[in-house]
Amino acid sequence: MNTEEYLKLPYGVTLRHMNDESGEYFFATVEEMPGCMSDGKTQAEALANIREAMELWIEGRLEAGLEIPAPSASGVGREYSGKYVVRLPKSLHTRPHGLR
Repeated sequence: MNTEEYLKLPYGVTLRHMNDESGEYFFATVEEMPGCMSDGKTQAEALANIREAMELWIEGRLEAGLEIPAPSASGVGREYSGKYVVRLPKSLHTRPHGLR
């Protein structure tokens, strides 16, 4: 496969809104591509930049003869149990009738 074919696959991109000492921006990473990250002042800019980062990441791996990971199945066609687990402090858990 070539770079363009890999870019058509459904890789898991995570986009986070950040507000730190650098200011306010959006930070993007690719779940299956360790070290592949980018950012932008807007969501659209961050997504465009991560696309470019993905292209460079894939090209570098191909040139080095390294494996390109397949997209993970997390979230795509995944079944969810409906269970939501929350941890409570032991002191709250041992109280009769929960909160008082």
